[in-house]
Amino acid sequence: QVQLVESGGGLVQPGGSLRLSCAASRMTAGINGMGWYRQGPGKQRELVAIITRAGTTNYADSVKGRFTISRDNTQNTVALQMNSLKTEDTAVYYCYAGRWGEEYWGQGTQVTVSP
Repeated sequence: QVQLVESGGGLVQPGGSLRLSCAASRMTAGINGMGWYRQGPGKQRELVAIITRAGTTNYADSVKGRFTISRDNTQNTVALQMNSLKTEDTAVYYCYAGRWGEEYWGQGTQVTVSP
């Protein structure tokens, strides 16, 4: 089973930046999509950004131009650079990995954007 360990997150003022990182371990062969979802207070979990093993990316409209997802296939890591953060970006961010039809999730890391 794939294990995902996240790092980064924290408290930042509006307009600031944060970087999230996620490392996959155990049975990493066959992982295709890796990315990030988030769940804000009182909201459903939503896609933030995802990247395939080949490097194809997909972003939520709300983060396009502000967030950048990147991946290192040799290290089985995925990162999310978040710039120009807004208060509405406040959420728990979850790392995701897809492997042969199965989904794996990290434990979540809190991102709080507040003056």
